[in-house]
Amino acid sequence: MKKYYLLFLIATTYLQSFAQSDCADSHSDLIYAYSHVKLAYDSNNFTHLKSYSKKSLEAFERTKENLESCGCDKAYNLAYDAAELLSKVPDSKTYEDGRFYVKRARTVAKDVINELEICTQLSSEDLTLSELENEQSNLEQQQIELKLKEEQIKLKMVEREAKELQLKKEQLIRKNELALNANVKTLNDVLDACDCDSQVLLAEHDKDTLLSKDLVEIKAQYLSIVKDLTSNYLKKLSACTD
Repeated sequence: MKKYYLLFLIATTYLQSFAQSDCADSHSDLIYAYSHVKLAYDSNNFTHLKSYSKKSLEAFERTKENLESCGCDKAYNLAYDAAELLSKVPDSKTYEDGRFYVKRARTVAKDVINELEICTQLSSEDLTLSELENEQSNLEQQQIELKLKEEQIKLKMVEREAKELQLKKEQLIRKNELALNANVKTLNDVLDACDCDSQVLLAEHDKDTLLSKDLVEIKAQYLSIVKDLTSNYLKKLSACTD
């Protein structure tokens, strides 16, 4: 009888240890899920909101598996709810609709963290180990937050570079338009002074289309316009003076 009891005790201890390990494994995934759902909520456009929501959803799916294995039922149910909310984001029609689900998922994620902490409370003799694990978890969370900040900085730099490029294009187009109009006036004044009964006209060109091109293409376009204008002017002047 003692032999069977000892085997039962060993098996029980092993299963509890295994379950506790699963709960610990879910902690880092849960932090990652919460960090990304928070980042999704803070996003200022639909593309970023969807991207960070997807990462958060993937982390919640991993968290669900571990929580189910370690027996944290309340935390598992909440993680399930959060995943269900985030799964609706990709099919959302508008940014506001997607952000509605993200906001609810962010609130639920906080509850999952609280329930997981309650579920994984260790006994007093394991306090030192718990403190070390918490310190490691804090470091992991800090690393995740630093990585997220790095991603935000990169996105802001890309957006700033795009705005600067757009401004350069607009300035280049404005400068060339002023030069072209002044050039046309000068050429027509010369034709008028020579009693030529004709004028040069600017070729039609869409400024919005030009904005979609790069700086080199814009310069080449205006150079082509100037060449055509000059060629047309010379033909009219030659015909007038013959």
